[in-house]
Amino acid sequence: MKNNQTRKIYDDNASSWERHQPNSLSDFTGRPKIFELCGDVSGLNILDIGCGEGYCSRTLMTQGAEHIEGIDISPMMIKIAGDREEKDKLGINYQTGDVQDLPYSDSTFDLVIGVFVYNYLHIKETMKSMKEVYRVLKNGGRFIFAVPHPAFPQIKKEKKSPFFFDFGNSGYFTSRDTRYHGKIFCRDGKELPVQMVHKLLSDYIKCLQESGFNSLPEMHELGVCKEHLVLDELFFKPVYDIPLHLAIAINK
Repeated sequence: MKNNQTRKIYDDNASSWERHQPNSLSDFTGRPKIFELCGDVSGLNILDIGCGEGYCSRTLMTQGAEHIEGIDISPMMIKIAGDREEKDKLGINYQTGDVQDLPYSDSTFDLVIGVFVYNYLHIKETMKSMKEVYRVLKNGGRFIFAVPHPAFPQIKKEKKSPFFFDFGNSGYFTSRDTRYHGKIFCRDGKELPVQMVHKLLSDYIKCLQESGFNSLPEMHELGVCKEHLVLDELFFKPVYDIPLHLAIAINK
């Protein structure tokens, strides 16, 4: 992901992403489904692309993974992940790198996850990255990724908590492959800057197909559930019953 703007955003805000328990909106509405789709990870060799400060890597490692590699464009996020690994000693290896040019051998991993990384890539970049994912996956391996739901910015246009992208007056089709800025909020009051390169659902499907994946992808539309309202109605209610995220899983 050769994107200096994205790198700077995460370098500048790395410390705000660090957490020891769920905190950001998507920790409650997006990542739990990713972990569910991973299933039993016991003994698996896993790659976490766009790993950030290691939240997902740590979770899967504690669930029994054999080994996890984490790669991210932000040196500061990787530093935080590495410092945490030095304390926890879970056996995760982190490195700064480009998800379009993965520094791993062919057919290395049983599982690859990409949690809110493809919303930072344009269509051609997404295609290049997914080809790399296909290359490093073992035959029969599984690829799981999550992105903001393509329809979300068209449904929630108010620039208010707990999540928004500022698409202005851009339409669903005319905003294709354009980068927009937004924020995702945390229950502790933090506001985290995020970006979305808008892609259509068909763009993701085409990228997967042209990368070599030929099975039918499994898709899940994610959002706030009633249990979230019970937990913190004030925080979650503004985006209740709105499609926030899209999770996709596919096997090689």
